[in-house]
Amino acid sequence: MATLPKALLWQRTDTTGTDLALFDDRRGLIARGVATAIDPIPYLCRYELVTDETWATAHLDVTVEGAGWLRSLRLERAAGRWRATTAEQGDLDRVLISEGHAPAGLPGTDEPDRLHDAIDIDLAGAPLPNTLPIRRLGLLDAPPGTTHALTMAWVLVPSLEVLPSAQTYRVVDESTIRFDLEGFGADLAVDKEGYVLTYPGLAERQA
Repeated sequence: MATLPKALLWQRTDTTGTDLALFDDRRGLIARGVATAIDPIPYLCRYELVTDETWATAHLDVTVEGAGWLRSLRLERAAGRWRATTAEQGDLDRVLISEGHAPAGLPGTDEPDRLHDAIDIDLAGAPLPNTLPIRRLGLLDAPPGTTHALTMAWVLVPSLEVLPSAQTYRVVDESTIRFDLEGFGADLAVDKEGYVLTYPGLAERQA
């Protein structure tokens, strides 16, 4: 496994947790990350995200585990089509119900054609994937007001259920991108390379 030359660390602000991403962005993105959180139950999330040179997602591998359970997902995009491969050990639903939460959806998707319009992924709780459309669409150099309506392959955590998600990215200024998702909105503060510094209500970058 090759080493990766860059690292970013975020502190979650919506719950107790962190997200550390190691990455290489010289030709698209290759990233490996480890995230922790305690909501809705304590879990550890490991992910690998790879794009092509245009920053379009090629594949995402995610493993989420907690006490007595583990789920994994491989989400691949090729020739405009998505494929999801999943595995599960233990019983996440039993743990959620025992803690007073609703059961999780099944990992992956039974209807990959619903993701047909998606080029980017969005991994719940992780700030790094927000950089994908910012870089792919050249939003760092776009004039204020530039807006793109997108469909994302949204991966829920800890269930690893994959859903199509309608999202909008709008340039506010050279360091701020407005992000809107189904009634939720946030002004993302980004650095000169398009990586999130502050995601209001979700995370703050520490390094």
